[in-house]
Amino acid sequence: MAPEPNLNGAYYGPSIPPPPTKTYHRSRGGGSCCNPCSCLFNCLCTCICQIIFTLLIIIGAIALVLWLVLRPNKVKFYVTDATLTQFDYSTTNNTLYYDLALNMTIRNPNKRVGIYYDSIEARAIYGGQRFASQNLEPFYQGHKNTSILHPMFKGQGLVLLGDREKSNYINEKNLGVYEIEVKLNMRIRLKIGWIKTHKIKPKIECDFKVPLEANGRSGNFEETRCHLDW
Repeated sequence: MAPEPNLNGAYYGPSIPPPPTKTYHRSRGGGSCCNPCSCLFNCLCTCICQIIFTLLIIIGAIALVLWLVLRPNKVKFYVTDATLTQFDYSTTNNTLYYDLALNMTIRNPNKRVGIYYDSIEARAIYGGQRFASQNLEPFYQGHKNTSILHPMFKGQGLVLLGDREKSNYINEKNLGVYEIEVKLNMRIRLKIGWIKTHKIKPKIECDFKVPLEANGRSGNFEETRCHLDW
């Protein structure tokens, strides 16, 4: 037999075909694929932020228009007159005997705002201690109007004064002039046209000096403006 001509050379087997090339498909628009839940959450957040921002702009515009139309001014409180006929403090039983009458004015300077005074409590205070209180009649105050209050405090009550307050009382008794504070706790409503607001609780503080009447003679009382805290 004739020898095979290819048996003398090296044999490596059949050739291995090259690996197939991978084909990459890009999404339309060139962007990455978005998670539906994430996209929905982002859209909701954006819409909510836009709504809140729009509401804030609308509220601010309404407030500005109302302020320009109404031009609100603070109500002014004054103690115009005070009469003190008794103010005796007993250190033996810590009792204060008092007789104080006040004239107070409330000035509403607004042209388009009326005020309902639904409740008024007047508290008389000496040395940081309340010694009397009185509830005054509710009323309505119209535009650019001045109303007058007449709180009166008469009687006796337990008042615990410290050593410093007792020393101040002795000095004021020698001078015949006492430093007294009256606070007005109120619940009011504002009326703007046919609109009535919810109840507001302003606090009014009046610090004044009042001379004691002696032998039917009274000293000069200086009109005092009160502090208003909304």
